Amino acid sequence: MAVRSRLGALTFEEKKIVKALLGQGMRNQDIQALVNSGRKATVNSARITGVKRDARIHPATEDEVEFFKLKKRSFDPKTGLNSFEDERLIRARDAMLLAVQIFNSPLVRFKTEVFSVLASIAWTYLLHEHYIRKNINIVNKEGFSLLLSQILKRADCPLSAGANKNLSDVIEIRNTVEHKLLGLSDPKWLSLFQACCLNFETLLCKLFGPQASLLHELSVSLQFAKLGTEQIATLQKFAVPEYIEALDARLTMEMTEEQLQDLEYRMRVVYTLDASTKGEAHFAFVSPGSDEGLEIRNVLQKFRPADELYPLKAGVVVSRVRKLSGKRFSLHNHTQAWRHYRVRQRNGSDNPSETNRKYCRYHQAHEDYTYSEEWVKFLATEIADEKKYATLKAQKI
Repeated sequence: MAVRSRLGALTFEEKKIVKALLGQGMRNQDIQALVNSGRKATVNSARITGVKRDARIHPATEDEVEFFKLKKRSFDPKTGLNSFEDERLIRARDAMLLAVQIFNSPLVRFKTEVFSVLASIAWTYLLHEHYIRKNINIVNKEGFSLLLSQILKRADCPLSAGANKNLSDVIEIRNTVEHKLLGLSDPKWLSLFQACCLNFETLLCKLFGPQASLLHELSVSLQFAKLGTEQIATLQKFAVPEYIEALDARLTMEMTEEQLQDLEYRMRVVYTLDASTKGEAHFAFVSPGSDEGLEIRNVLQKFRPADELYPLKAGVVVSRVRKLSGKRFSLHNHTQAWRHYRVRQRNGSDNPSETNRKYCRYHQAHEDYTYSEEWVKFLATEIADEKKYATLKAQKI
């Protein structure tokens, strides 16, 4: 006997609506089309027939039916978001789009101030929506929701270390806005803000799907003038107040060289000297997580040897993860982990060097693998979630 999926079942509210629409003489297929609009798991015609035959279901009121229709008409076909059901997410996207739009506007001089404020709002809405969908309470006894700075300190914060540090610094800049003038400091924070935007886009798509991406609305910005390196250096030297230089120094003084080179903390542009005409010359931007991006990361790190980038053998990883997470974690679990997350190839593979360069590297000279510090942090964070830990331990070897 076939079992129907619960995801495709009508909710109590939908059953009442269907009953009312049937009473209005609406056809089954039209009701099915209305109910399925914007629904992640669609219902089949048998569900509608089941409501028609069930005398225990009472029809919704006329106002309830009209509100239901209004909600169904409020889905954005491009993003799949609904203005009633996804209000926080919509506001998060709007706040970040507005932050970028104002920063790019040639008519506005209040750029750094507005970006840091609006970006903080955007991230707050985004992370609040993440926790609410996981049924995690974000409101304290006084009725105040979690501050963005508090979320960044949580063990279950979904941001990477680099993205977390980047956002912490944006908050620090926002706090400075309340007390001091920032002068012509916009170019100083450009790389920090660019990374903030890319991190937002990455997490937005990871948590809520690629259809929620901001690239539909904003992917390229234009400008009428270009700055030479000497002009940029002059701006950096003379147009920025001393206390802004002090703020920049304070933000980075306790960071390691590896953290400073993290592309999720600050964006960096790599220039290459290619033979081309002026009309053909252009900038190429790559994703930090792509193979090309990781190669560029290595260039920015001055070709640091693989032994420095991936210093840990499997046994050391296991020990560090145990200590960091406080949970049982064995070599067997580690094997399950790299297979589950597809970090490296199995032994005997024809292409052993195909690895996730963020976490692992194959050494041809001695035919084995070593791992990065990021892999330890990633594993410790993942197994902190009991469901993810259980999924990992169920991985077949």
